[in-house]
Amino acid sequence: MIDQSITLAGKAGHEIAASVDGPELGFPVILAHGGGQTRRAWRAVTHRLASHGFRTIAVDMRGHGESAWASDGAYDISDFAADLVEIAAAMASKPALIGASLGGLAGVIAEGKCAPGSFGSLTLVDVTPQMEPRGVARVVGFMAAHARDGFASVEEAAQVISDYLPHRPSRKASAGLAHYLRRKDDERFYWHWDPAFIERVTQQGGVSSDHGRTELSAAAACLTLPVHLIRGGSSDLVSLEAVKHFQGLVPHMAYSDIANATHMVVGDENDAFGQSILEFLLGIHEAEMKS
Repeated sequence: MIDQSITLAGKAGHEIAASVDGPELGFPVILAHGGGQTRRAWRAVTHRLASHGFRTIAVDMRGHGESAWASDGAYDISDFAADLVEIAAAMASKPALIGASLGGLAGVIAEGKCAPGSFGSLTLVDVTPQMEPRGVARVVGFMAAHARDGFASVEEAAQVISDYLPHRPSRKASAGLAHYLRRKDDERFYWHWDPAFIERVTQQGGVSSDHGRTELSAAAACLTLPVHLIRGGSSDLVSLEAVKHFQGLVPHMAYSDIANATHMVVGDENDAFGQSILEFLLGIHEAEMKS
């Protein structure tokens, strides 16, 4: 089965769009993307995991992609975390959770604070409680810049992305890029996510604020399940000092550093990233997959 689209129920029944891949009775793996992305970011990874017998469930986080927007502006990390808890609770067995950036932060809060014991393992992709303020500001600035006014064309959006990711080959307008944009009645193109999301992040001061760091650190210190931190070797959000801090909070964690990857690890070095994911999950869950 490949990329079957389904709708799941998050917090208070919030509609969450998802794609599933792999054998129906395979060990479940939830994949939660970063802010401003969609479940499409995981396509290569889900195919790799599915080919090894995992049942992957890649979700569009609330306010992103095809998932419902929060009319009440409920875009706190705790809201994203509650969605993941509800999705996991509806499964027959505790799923593994892979979270990139926003998805990883939500995973830490979900398992470490909201509902311990919800997941079988937690993989964090370039995210820790101690995020570099300058790197966070760069990401938030990119997302906020065109959140309300959009773009005159897909080509304009492609150029903005290329400017944001100068280490990658210049991105051309494509059918794939169109999946990340919505064309409205004014004929302009807008990001697929709710502008209220990034405005909420800005209002809170972001995850690099003192409150954000304290809350995430406290939740991380409560993690007892297998944890895997994957860092982009050239990340400007997660420093080596941040990794050491996280190791102090979660001394049993596994750690992978992906060379030549920035914060956008999944897109920068997908093969190395996918192999790192697979090796960890097989090492932790192989026995459960055979039962």
